[in-house]
Amino acid sequence: MRRWLRRLAGFGATLALVWVLPVALLWWRQEWLIFRPHTLPADWVFDKGPDVHERWIEVPNGDGGRLNALHLKLPRPDGVVFFLHGNGGSLEGWFVNLDLYRRANLDLFMIDYRGYGKSPCCITSEAQLHADVRAAWQAVAPAYEGRTRVFFGRSLGTGLAAVLAAEVQPELTILASPYLGMATLADEHYRWVPKAVLRYPLATAEALPRVTGRVLLLHGTEDRLIDVSHSRRLQARVPTAQLVTIDGAGHNDLQRFERYREALAGALAEAKAQAQARTSAR
Repeated sequence: MRRWLRRLAGFGATLALVWVLPVALLWWRQEWLIFRPHTLPADWVFDKGPDVHERWIEVPNGDGGRLNALHLKLPRPDGVVFFLHGNGGSLEGWFVNLDLYRRANLDLFMIDYRGYGKSPCCITSEAQLHADVRAAWQAVAPAYEGRTRVFFGRSLGTGLAAVLAAEVQPELTILASPYLGMATLADEHYRWVPKAVLRYPLATAEALPRVTGRVLLLHGTEDRLIDVSHSRRLQARVPTAQLVTIDGAGHNDLQRFERYREALAGALAEAKAQAQARTSAR
């Protein structure tokens, strides 16, 4: 009996170790699991057209952080789209569909997070990430005072955009392939992971109800990474939000679908019209 109990205790200890080790690895290497940056050499030259300008954002938090950014600047824009991209790639691949914004007569501004593209490494906390995004917005916001402000988050960027929108209250917030939060995603893909281990909760569902302006949710029906149910549940929390589902679209190919482009262009045009109407009424 004692021998059996010792064997059982040893088996239990082995199981505990098998569970503890990957959980500890997740805590230690969480940034590696969440963020998948593509780096660019320091002398990389972006070729996006003569109206696209590269700039640097100095992050005023004392750690010397700098963010590389691209800025589509039109002659007389009606406003700006502040775009926060997904967890992979860099500005080279994300700063696209520029003619859509040119037709809308809206500037486009986009940063690379720390460690992405030409931005020096590294992301170390969610608080730092939000502070960087806030600093980038504050760097460009004065140029668009009184004009249409659109916050656009894609995938990873949706949680960041929702938090910033709750603080700034832009005229339009667009979330493409949004998630309720990292805890919900972990439950769906890694049920063995305890929530206490997650250092990047990115709780979109908590921030979005505090956004008072118009909200547009875009989601592919075939998204296998972030299921479309996330957008439906977000809409349930914010009944005034508009949800457009893109039939047949997955997670990385939304921009290839005409329905996506039409919904985006329509939302931008409506946001501009509403802003202009408010200005005329003053």
